[in-house]
Amino acid sequence: MKKEIDARGQACPKPVIMTKKALEEIENGTVSTIVDNEVAKENVSKLANSMNLKYDVKKSDKENFIITISKEEIEEGNSALTCEPNVFTDTTIVIGSDKMGNGSEELGRILMKGFIYSLTESLPYPSTILLFNSGVNLTIEGSESIEDFKVLEEAGVEILSCGTCLNYYNIADKLKVGGVTNMYTIVEKMKNATNTISI
Repeated sequence: MKKEIDARGQACPKPVIMTKKALEEIENGTVSTIVDNEVAKENVSKLANSMNLKYDVKKSDKENFIITISKEEIEEGNSALTCEPNVFTDTTIVIGSDKMGNGSEELGRILMKGFIYSLTESLPYPSTILLFNSGVNLTIEGSESIEDFKVLEEAGVEILSCGTCLNYYNIADKLKVGGVTNMYTIVEKMKNATNTISI
């Protein structure tokens, strides 16, 4: 089976996610992804490497690259080497800002939006996402990440926003996804998780 993915004009991490989805849909064959920048080309190539798949990169014209990834059907004798990933991992993600990193605020918001979207496309899911300080802006009316949080919540991820923070910013009535929590619960969730990731 052959699949072609046109990821030109798509912002990171969309080209990688589109390619990964296409690969998951076939048992064997090739997926050819067209991208229009070096970063996307490198990221899709790294995806192939991480999946131990053969790939070839060709420059189709001045701006575009075609990454062709080959996926071979797993022989029956090797089936024991594969397994379905767990849907959840005992990881708590703590988000303390509506921006990712320091520097440009606009870029920080773009990166945070991309991070939350990427969570919806990557297994295993975290068990809990905790939001405090300006991070609570991500779960209220007007946030561009509401739909992504809803996808995670519907899958079983616990999403909790700090009540003190919602009240401080006077936005408690605008909460659109997840529940409200307190600092004691935030501490307990962080302490009891096998792994805690702070953003």
